[in-house]
Amino acid sequence: MSAPQLSVIIPVYNEEANLPRLHPRLLEALQALGRSFEILYIDDGSTDGSFRALTALAEGNSGVKVIRFARNFGQTAAMAAGFEHARGEVIVPLDADLQNDPEDMGKILKKLEEGYDVVSCWRKERKDPWLTRRLPSAVANKLISWISGVHLHDYGCTLKGYRREVTQHIRLYGEMHRFIPIFAFWAGARVAEIVVRHHPRQVGRSKYGLSRTLKVLLDLVTVKFLTSFSTKPMYFFGGAGSLLCAGGILFGVITLVEKYTAGTKAHRNPLLLLAATLFLIGVQFVLMGVVAELVIRTYHESQNKPTYIIHTIINGAAAPRRRIGGLYGEKSE
Repeated sequence: MSAPQLSVIIPVYNEEANLPRLHPRLLEALQALGRSFEILYIDDGSTDGSFRALTALAEGNSGVKVIRFARNFGQTAAMAAGFEHARGEVIVPLDADLQNDPEDMGKILKKLEEGYDVVSCWRKERKDPWLTRRLPSAVANKLISWISGVHLHDYGCTLKGYRREVTQHIRLYGEMHRFIPIFAFWAGARVAEIVVRHHPRQVGRSKYGLSRTLKVLLDLVTVKFLTSFSTKPMYFFGGAGSLLCAGGILFGVITLVEKYTAGTKAHRNPLLLLAATLFLIGVQFVLMGVVAELVIRTYHESQNKPTYIIHTIINGAAAPRRRIGGLYGEKSE
């Protein structure tokens, strides 16, 4: 079968009541686009009748694929499975709760046609509780934008648009599906943002809570490390270790100065203990940097992964080929 132009990925977890409402609206929106498409439902270990409902939707319809997990692995794992099995030139993830409007996919495709590789969506008028959802999300979005350097208003919106080559070699863990625009931007992709509609949930219960915000912030630390120090961890560990050692030496000098000028006994001066502690921790950080360097080099060399990313190759009269490769693998078109 020829590859469709558009793949829609929908993670599903206990959304039995929403699926009969979602699927007709999704089909109507997709048919209005006038493009070939496929729909991938990822059942993330639902415990209600979601899989039974999905089986009924897929029966006799070759354009609908259902992937069922053995248990609940989380939305990021569902997204990763969707990316792996999607065949479309453009991939659009969408939540199953109908809070995002399927008709906004047309706006995403239009923006991608302007030359962008990733289109992130902003739920500007979000219909969620302010204290438990909107406030933590706003704080997290500000922090993510500040740390990553990719300034988007709404990382948590599942509705996004990706060119296929952007997603092919990105590996997702934890809650990192929301950070795909950061990974893509780091790889040289062009990222845009558009405003989309948002609707209140009509049936079912939200699966997200405040605990997820903490997970996102912890994953953000990993993302920052990967984007800034993935091929040079010694710069991070060595820099931190050097500062700690310098602090230890500084407090050691202060201890000596106080001993000879004020007569303070060194063994009774708490600065001596602080100096020794900082210096030893600094040495440990440097050694951790050495170990991290060995791990990184083993990772790249054992899998023959280059530490660079090629965008375009021009070879005489041959047509230019766009390539996204390097840290995520390699892809030519």
